[in-house]
Amino acid sequence: MAPRSEPLAVSHAIRWGAVVTLTGLCGGLSGLGLAALLHAIQHLAYGYSPATLFNGESFLDGVGSASAARRVGVLAGCGVVAGVGWLAVYRWCKPLISISRAVKSADPRMPVVATTCHALLQIITVALGSPLGREVAPREIGAMIAARLSSYARLTLDESTVMVACGAGAGLAAVYNVPLAGTLYVLEGLLVSYNWRALVPAIITSMIAALIARMGLGNLPQYAVPQYASTPSLMIWSAIAGPLFGLAAVQFTRLMSSARAQAPRGAALPALCLLNFVFIGLLATQLPILLGNGKGPAQVGFDGSINLELAAILLVLRVLITWTSLRAGAAGGLLTPGLCNGALFAILLGGVWSTLWPGTPLGAFAVIGSAAFLASSMRVPLTALALIFEFARPSQEFLIPMLIAVSGSVLTAEYVRSAMAASASRRVMQGEVEQTGA
Repeated sequence: MAPRSEPLAVSHAIRWGAVVTLTGLCGGLSGLGLAALLHAIQHLAYGYSPATLFNGESFLDGVGSASAARRVGVLAGCGVVAGVGWLAVYRWCKPLISISRAVKSADPRMPVVATTCHALLQIITVALGSPLGREVAPREIGAMIAARLSSYARLTLDESTVMVACGAGAGLAAVYNVPLAGTLYVLEGLLVSYNWRALVPAIITSMIAALIARMGLGNLPQYAVPQYASTPSLMIWSAIAGPLFGLAAVQFTRLMSSARAQAPRGAALPALCLLNFVFIGLLATQLPILLGNGKGPAQVGFDGSINLELAAILLVLRVLITWTSLRAGAAGGLLTPGLCNGALFAILLGGVWSTLWPGTPLGAFAVIGSAAFLASSMRVPLTALALIFEFARPSQEFLIPMLIAVSGSVLTAEYVRSAMAASASRRVMQGEVEQTGA
């Protein structure tokens, strides 16, 4: 019996290794392909130079150079694509399976056609100007491919679950060039496990995916950020402001969850999407920086080239159009929108602080605020820290005020969520008692 079991174990190890390697490769290629599609649509829609497809002219530069009429027209087209596209997915494709649901399922496979269409619609609409994030699309494609590879290789359910999570992490690592954040997202956000059976494939797949994507996208950070100093003023501000970011993140996620829950899935979807995106296009005639997933406002926040008045206006409007887009039935992530909101909110708080203790650049507040807000809104503090470090590449000493702010934000957010859950539970129990008494 033993001589026969050894070849079986070796064969299984080879199949497992092949799935890990292919998941990283496919995650990198799909992330690269989706990024190329995004940039190509942006350049075509807004008419800026195709020579700057992967570097040079930014999306903010492109939409700023486009005429007001073109912005409205492109957003109207975005509304048509979003409304008709997602109506078709909900009506004629298999039911969508989210990554988190696949990871917890006894069958982690995700429907190929529905998942692919859902991901492509997110990329197309974000490229056309949707305020939602693009990070869900590469994660879904990576997870879907990993599930299929695991099925073909006849891996165990536990191994397949890990590989689905790794596929999602590989997609994130590729599209944003964040191998560390991709790894931590797998462990912290999906599997909630740091054992070696999860850690090793998470590292390998995210590393391979990021290296593959760099061949086409380059090894540049997502944001150009000065090397801000970690000062006593900034550390004290981080301790005071951290809980405020936690409170804001809880309200933001509640608002967006409510919008998603009430979003139409039937005949009203195309009309609402069209109205929503035309409304955004009209706003963009005056504020082109509103368009897209929030990278533009985050960038001007990080480099400190934005004043307090514009930051306040953009924060209110960004939250509004993110809510209206989800409420109208559009789909997308909240990573970059959350990062953007955190940066803008931090600039406002930092502006107030600077009247008391001047000398700190507004951009320094924005970098810390984006990490604190993202940590609580996504509920993945380690991933959020890694994302900001890989996005902006600040100095190592900047980790200290970031940790202070993130700690305060997460502690406050989790306390508030626990209190809200306890209050809701008491209301349910009270209702049941009243019904029984009646």
